[in-house]
Amino acid sequence: MNQKNVHANPNKNRTPRHRAREFALQGLYQWLLAGEDAGAIDAHIREAHGFDKADAEHFNTLLHGTIKRASSLRANLAPLIDRPIDQLSPVEHAALLIGAYELENHIEIPYKVVINEAVELTKSFGGIDGHKYVNGVLDKFAAKARNVEVDDAKKR
Repeated sequence: MNQKNVHANPNKNRTPRHRAREFALQGLYQWLLAGEDAGAIDAHIREAHGFDKADAEHFNTLLHGTIKRASSLRANLAPLIDRPIDQLSPVEHAALLIGAYELENHIEIPYKVVINEAVELTKSFGGIDGHKYVNGVLDKFAAKARNVEVDDAKKR
């Protein structure tokens, strides 16, 4: 291994779709804290360093779709969490919204991938054990939203 690779940032290998999720998480965080308009958040994020390496279409779908459906996503998540959703950290809240949105609206993405991506986002941006909480909640959510897929995976 040459000297250049010893200190290489492992995050440089993130896929465009993963980057889209990171930017969507940042946008949702901003939306949750400041209540800014989705269009303004979108424009600001698209100017961010590294956005050109993200899947812009998936980012658009996640940010706008999640904000548009936030109320119904929260209602579907509420029975699965142990506290009012507004008491979650903004990172956990945003990761749960993204995960729930993808589980409901992107059946082409395997549920395990959706959950793993939400867990990775929470590990990168959230508190120490927030990823465990997100994993547990989205596991329960997937069992409801994609019961056939989850049941099939359990049979294997």
